[in-house]
Amino acid sequence: MTQPVPPIGTQVSALAAQDPEAPAVTCAGVTVIRAELDATTNRLARAFASLGVGVGDYVTIVLPNSLDWVYAVLACWKLGAVPQPLSARLPDAELAALLELRRPAVLVGRADPTGITPEAVIGLAADFPDDPLPEAVSPVWKAMASGGSTGRPKLIEAGNDARVPAAIGSPLGAQDGDVTLISVPMSHNTGFTTFAVGLLQGHHLVVMPRFDPHEFLRLVTEHRVTFLTTVPTIMQRLLPVYRADPGAYDLSSIRRFWHLASPCPPAVKQAWIELLGPDAVWELYGGTELQALTFISGEQWLTHPGSVGTVVAGEMKVLDDDGNECPPGVPGEIYMRPAPGSRPTYRYVGSTAKSRDGWDSLGDLGYFDEDGFLYLNDRRVDMFTVGGRNVYPAEIESALAEHPEVLSALAVGVPHDDLGQVPHVIVQAHGLDEPSVLAFLAERLAPHKLPRSVEFTDRPLRDDAGKARRSAVRDEVISRWRARSPR
Repeated sequence: MTQPVPPIGTQVSALAAQDPEAPAVTCAGVTVIRAELDATTNRLARAFASLGVGVGDYVTIVLPNSLDWVYAVLACWKLGAVPQPLSARLPDAELAALLELRRPAVLVGRADPTGITPEAVIGLAADFPDDPLPEAVSPVWKAMASGGSTGRPKLIEAGNDARVPAAIGSPLGAQDGDVTLISVPMSHNTGFTTFAVGLLQGHHLVVMPRFDPHEFLRLVTEHRVTFLTTVPTIMQRLLPVYRADPGAYDLSSIRRFWHLASPCPPAVKQAWIELLGPDAVWELYGGTELQALTFISGEQWLTHPGSVGTVVAGEMKVLDDDGNECPPGVPGEIYMRPAPGSRPTYRYVGSTAKSRDGWDSLGDLGYFDEDGFLYLNDRRVDMFTVGGRNVYPAEIESALAEHPEVLSALAVGVPHDDLGQVPHVIVQAHGLDEPSVLAFLAERLAPHKLPRSVEFTDRPLRDDAGKARRSAVRDEVISRWRARSPR
């Protein structure tokens, strides 16, 4: 008879009893062993309980990557509460809107801008005992926030409770004994899930408070990192630093290098396959909702460049605007659903995804080829038309990523009296000017896709999770243009 899966908190305590001195988490130069992690989170769980947190209650965690973040999430699971991680950089208005969707019992790391929810201070834990707590099961093991394709705040509650199997990372190639580097914000699904995978499999988790390319490469070298998940933005920022002094770093320990969350420029992907080998580099496509997933190995990508892989979980199809399924090679909107008969993978709190007969769209456009490999064009909300012809910002950004001096780029459509909209690009680069950027793109893009204007910045254009507030950038660009225009 199959034994029931214990909740996450119980599994972590069992790992501590099994090997109490094993390193559990390293962050900002401080390493916490398993026994210490277990004891500290027992104390913090009791501190949360003293503030009224119980089974099924939300605990909103507004902290950067840190040991305190790890303690707060694990303490939630030990109480049977629901961790709701939010970006520490979230503006007060967005935080308030998310808190209204599902009012938490306590807020960790920040005061409630509306003054309703009490704040819990991590330091309170020191006043409580660290002996084991009664076993509790969180009815939802995570609740992630998303603006999604609608642009309105929503929560995505996992469809499963906190009895998550330790082998959750096995399909990703995670193994017992791995050293996992977390370089993305753990408030985003990529970082949160990587944390959970490593925690349950007893990995040594090496957590970066925030991304820095030199520190990333140093940590891989020092800790002999074997497993990681990251995003294309970070992959692109790492390349010039590594290439400037490849002898200073050793990446040979990396066995599995996953990237996800946004399309990867082919030039960046090719570079990492050459660095690590095709067996190490893997890509995943799917939403936080996990209705369906695609995987692609580096070996497969070399024969299907630009693809995000074949469907490995759930179902996907591509539909045109009339709801008809697109034949191979013809782009449309990507819809997905869990495999028939399987339990729901998520619940929305707030706005919902676009649906057709039980199939959900996350707003992505793409197509399947004859071999069943999926290719992404862009998000529907980001696409714009130039003289009636579709232009995908990701295509312009991928072309710019081929330039060795470009660190990041963002393309948006801006109004044009004759063509409706035309491309405008913002570029983070060293030693480039507008003519050189346009000349470089003219060799790679059709004329209607060429930017009509280029501006430069010295700041990254995406956050460490690979996300960009494209609509806000577009609005800012248009506002600046209008302010300069004669009235």
